[in-house]
Amino acid sequence: MASEGIILTDAQVAALEKKKNDEVLPYFEQHELPMLRILTDRGTEYCGKVEHHDYQLYLAINDIDHTKTKAMSPQTNGICERFHKTILQEFYQITFRKRLYGSLEELQKDLDEWIIYYNNDRTHQGKMCCGRTPLETLLDGKSIWAEKNLAQI
Repeated sequence: MASEGIILTDAQVAALEKKKNDEVLPYFEQHELPMLRILTDRGTEYCGKVEHHDYQLYLAINDIDHTKTKAMSPQTNGICERFHKTILQEFYQITFRKRLYGSLEELQKDLDEWIIYYNNDRTHQGKMCCGRTPLETLLDGKSIWAEKNLAQI
């Protein structure tokens, strides 16, 4: 089985961190859902010693627990792996048949629009969403999360 991967420059990693800081974390804060834990694979972009690794330092400063998937076991991160398959089948394979892109910025714009559709309009049939969109699942699960969080205090 082939393994997918991308090579990121330091500038690209910094841009992804900026996006997370500027958009992802504030989004969860807006919905009063603090980021308590994050699950990543064991890639070097996520793992390293806190004193030498920006991502690890960021997690430590923000008191976010870092859970890593089991090495060489993509099934331990099945939701993410399924998303990769969906984005390949429903976005890239279709998009590249319809259009030639002159720049990465054009492709990124279309991908951003597709992700908005994916999260807000496209229903999902998996055991977590049960026919709802990811946004509906997030908002519906908010009360359950609050109950569990209060029970732990």
